[in-house]
Amino acid sequence: MTTGSTHQNLVRLRDVILEEREFTKVLDMKSLAAAIREKEELIQVLAHVNKLEDEDKEIAGIIRHENRRNAYLFKATLGWIRETMEFFGKRTAPSSYTADAGMISSRINGRLLTGKV
Repeated sequence: MTTGSTHQNLVRLRDVILEEREFTKVLDMKSLAAAIREKEELIQVLAHVNKLEDEDKEIAGIIRHENRRNAYLFKATLGWIRETMEFFGKRTAPSSYTADAGMISSRINGRLLTGKV
């Protein structure tokens, strides 16, 4: 990666964060991985900046906002995936009862995920 000025690196970081969101939306994992690598490199370069110029503070705020939007997208999506996995892993048949009101353990559990019917 070529190093540019702090302003150029901040602008590129903002663009990469926006690209990262778009790649996530269309599930382009190869491009997403490349964007994440570039983002990490830019963050490493920018970590050595001690003082931002006044004109760069605005773009830094935009970067913070957009990065938080991406984090929320990833967190919400992960939660949705977990809920979906829990739904498909749930028992699909109710438990049975014996004559004396005892419960019979059912061996049926998560049939939708195992593919067994």
